[in-house]
Amino acid sequence: MNRSVPAPLIVAAAALIALSTFAALNDIRPALLFASVIAAAQPLLLAATGELVAEKSGVLNLGVEGMMIVGAIAGFAIAVNTGSPIVGVGAAALAGAALAMIFGILTQVFLTNQVATGLALTLFGLGLAALLGQGYTGQKPPAFPRLDIPFLSDAPVIGPLIFAHDLMVYIALALVALVWAFLTYTRAGLTLRAIGEDHDAAHALGYRVVRMRLLAIAFGGAMAGLGGAYLSLIRVPLWSEGMTAGIGWIALAIVVFGTWRPWRVMLGAYLFGGVTILQLNMQAENITPLWLIVFGLFLFATHYTVADIQRRQRLRRPAVVLWIATLVVAVQAETNPISVSSEYLSMTPYIATIIVLVVISSNRMQTNLQAPASLGRIFQARD
Repeated sequence: MNRSVPAPLIVAAAALIALSTFAALNDIRPALLFASVIAAAQPLLLAATGELVAEKSGVLNLGVEGMMIVGAIAGFAIAVNTGSPIVGVGAAALAGAALAMIFGILTQVFLTNQVATGLALTLFGLGLAALLGQGYTGQKPPAFPRLDIPFLSDAPVIGPLIFAHDLMVYIALALVALVWAFLTYTRAGLTLRAIGEDHDAAHALGYRVVRMRLLAIAFGGAMAGLGGAYLSLIRVPLWSEGMTAGIGWIALAIVVFGTWRPWRVMLGAYLFGGVTILQLNMQAENITPLWLIVFGLFLFATHYTVADIQRRQRLRRPAVVLWIATLVVAVQAETNPISVSSEYLSMTPYIATIIVLVVISSNRMQTNLQAPASLGRIFQARD
C-alpha cells in the first residue's frame, strides 16, 4: 500500500517555504503576506469549486467569467441600494445561478454545443454587466463584516493569518469541505459523478441526467456569482467595468490543475493567489522579476523531483534541467537584476496559467483518468 505524501501537498509546502523566504529577504511580514494570498485566492476558489461540481456532472461551462462579472455588479448594486453586503452577496449568487441556467437550458434542453454556448455566455455577461454598472462607477459599498475573536484576532502571527479575515473566507473553506463530502459520501454526489462518467448508463439505470446537470450548473453559477461579489464588495470594494480581468478563465484552469478534486483545487487557488500577490509586492518593492521566474522554476523542479522519488527512480532529465535553471536564474537575479514594466508583471498570473496547463497536458494519461469521461458531451435521452 502506497502511503507517500501526495505530490500537490509537497509542492504547496515548497511554495509556502519559498514565499516565507521571499518575505524575510524583503522585510515583508510573512503573516500579512499570507493573509493577502488568502484574500486574493477567494474569488478563484469560489468560482473553481462551482465549476468543479458542474464538470463532475459532465458539463463544460466556459461562461465562468461572464457569471462572475454579473455576480459582481449584481452584488454591488444590491448592497449599495439596500445598505446590506449580506443581501448583496445573496443577490450575486442568484444572478450567477440565473445566468448559468440560460447556459443549462440551451445545452441540456436544446442540445447546443457547450463550448460555443459558454463563450457566448461570457460575452453576454460582460456586456450585461457593463450596461447595468453604468450608474455605479465611483460609489462605495457598505463594509463587509470581519471575524473578530477576542485575543485570537490580535495574536502576533496566527491572528492576521487565521482569525482576522472577512466571513466569506471561512464560508468559502466550508463550501469546499461540503463539496468534497457531498461528492465523496452522499448518494446524490455519487449519482452526479456517475452521470459525469457515463450519462447514457446513468440514464439507463433511471437517473435523471438533465435535472442533475441543471442543478450542478446552477450551483456552479451561484459560486461564480459569489466569487464576483467577493471582488466588488470585499477585495476591491468598488465597481469598474471588466474588473474580473480574466479570473474566470484562471478558475477554469485551476479545475484542471487540481485534477477535478476539491482539496487540490483549493491548493491551486492559493498557489495562483500567491503568484498574484507576489508580483504586486515585486512592483511595490521594485524587485527584479527574475525572482518570480525562480519561484516558478523552483515549484516545477520540486514537482518533478517528488514524482521521481515516488516512482522510486533516479531523477529524470526534466527535474535535473529545472534545478539547474533555477540555480542559474537565481544567480542572474542576484548579480545582474533587470527591471521590467509593471504591465509585464501584471501578465504573470496568466502566463503561469498557460505554463501550468501545458505541463499538465504533457501527462495526458493521468489527466484523462481523472477527467469525467462524459465531459462536454451532449446527452440525448433515448427511451
